[in-house]
Amino acid sequence: MDKRLICAMPVAIAALVSLYACGGSGVTQPDLTSIKTVVVIYAENRSFDNLYGNFPSANGLANVTAASAKQVDRDGSTLATLPSVWNGLTQTGVTPVVTQAMTANLPNSPFAIDDPNGFNTPISATTRDLYHRFYENQMQIDGGKNDKFAAWADSGGLVMGHYTLNADKLPLWKIAQQYTLADNFFMGAFGGSFLNHQWLVCACTPTYPNANTSPAAGSISAVESDGVTLKLAVNSPASSLNGPPKYVLSGNLTPDFYAINTMQPPYQPSGNKAAAGGDANLADPTSATTLPPQTQQHIGDLLNNAHVSWAWYGGAWGAALSSAQNGTSGVIYGSNLTAPNFQPHHQPFNYFADLAPGTANRAQHLLDGGLAGSEFIKAIDTGTLPQVSFYKPQGNLNEHAGYTDVASGDQHIADLISHLQKSPQWNNMLVVVTYDENGGFWDHVAPPKGDRWGPGTRIPALIISPFAKKGYVDHTQYDTTSILRFITHRFSLPTLPGLAARDAALASNGAAPMGDLTAALDIRH
Repeated sequence: MDKRLICAMPVAIAALVSLYACGGSGVTQPDLTSIKTVVVIYAENRSFDNLYGNFPSANGLANVTAASAKQVDRDGSTLATLPSVWNGLTQTGVTPVVTQAMTANLPNSPFAIDDPNGFNTPISATTRDLYHRFYENQMQIDGGKNDKFAAWADSGGLVMGHYTLNADKLPLWKIAQQYTLADNFFMGAFGGSFLNHQWLVCACTPTYPNANTSPAAGSISAVESDGVTLKLAVNSPASSLNGPPKYVLSGNLTPDFYAINTMQPPYQPSGNKAAAGGDANLADPTSATTLPPQTQQHIGDLLNNAHVSWAWYGGAWGAALSSAQNGTSGVIYGSNLTAPNFQPHHQPFNYFADLAPGTANRAQHLLDGGLAGSEFIKAIDTGTLPQVSFYKPQGNLNEHAGYTDVASGDQHIADLISHLQKSPQWNNMLVVVTYDENGGFWDHVAPPKGDRWGPGTRIPALIISPFAKKGYVDHTQYDTTSILRFITHRFSLPTLPGLAARDAALASNGAAPMGDLTAALDIRH
């Protein structure tokens, strides 16, 4: 029935028909304040097309033409074939073993890694890692053409690999079908995990003051005058068919001393040990990869000021901290398939001075997620999550190519969703599941042109909530900072400077501002 007719009826009759349809008194549609608990789950290193390229109604691989998928060489000429997957698709000890020789002469197009008639490598197998670095990502995007992923990769044609998935193969796929999948969601910053974790919590890029006179002086990147392109070494292969590129210096810092590739936290647990005879709670500041404490404003500061409870739950955080302080960090910081393979640079709040060891702020907000998320699950099950929670899975459960597989992490997150759905807090909860960055994998959608830092390549994002639109694909333009925008909107917080700068840059380039996730919700605005 037409809502106008319903709302024109006498109230008593209208009530019998549908008070809800009038949008007035009685049963009303919930608004944003109905969401009391926000949970962010941050996985690793997958482009949208890599996992969700075949998702129904999404902007996926069905929209890719042969011409739009073609990769070009470093000189701009179309490649006759994709480069070989340098050093092989999978490692020794992984089944099946796919050697470099087996990947020669791949057609210049996207391919299914798990194709039974091809490499037959399932999501339960660990494939090799790929470049996912700040300048390289921009060079691969090539001004929005996305046609130099193979040219500027160290993994050859693997960049064009994806999986042929469905709800029977990928647990989160089934959850995406039940709630909302965002298919226009981009990583907040170009490059890798370190920088994108910073953008998740502060929409900012870390700095290293006076880096040219610091222990990190040797990690200042050599960049062309365009500020985007790395300078090539004289012995760099002219063609990507002949090997990975070589650079004068692809470092961790920009020429003006911003930290863009992996640097280690100044506090334990860190990838750098404490200085000999120094404070066991600190990382050695003389190490070239130890970042000085950061002082930018982050989302935790805003939440504290507004008296909104929050926490970062780091998977295996407690075990890693204990190991670092006892000098046994090798037990926790594994490699390849070892567990839990804690990643210190995935813990962004551990870089900030106001969360330093010994502070009440740290004790209250940087919490142990437990091995395999056990402590996080306890908080879920007992209904004691703070108003805003971030959860980072430990390394062997985060889906990162090179040291783990897709299946283990996807199942882990699906299990967490099951716990969340049974939590006492579920009825007023919103969960965002996304990936920090693309991991070097190609995606066919060009990111909108923003600021110096991003946004970068498209990644998957799921919005899961009693308030989420059901069975919905959201085409709204989002990036990692949209999570901060939602938190800011929901709790009436001030706007972080990076959010305003990003939208101003988008506008100056003729693009729309980033959404704040509310388009995925069936709520009253």
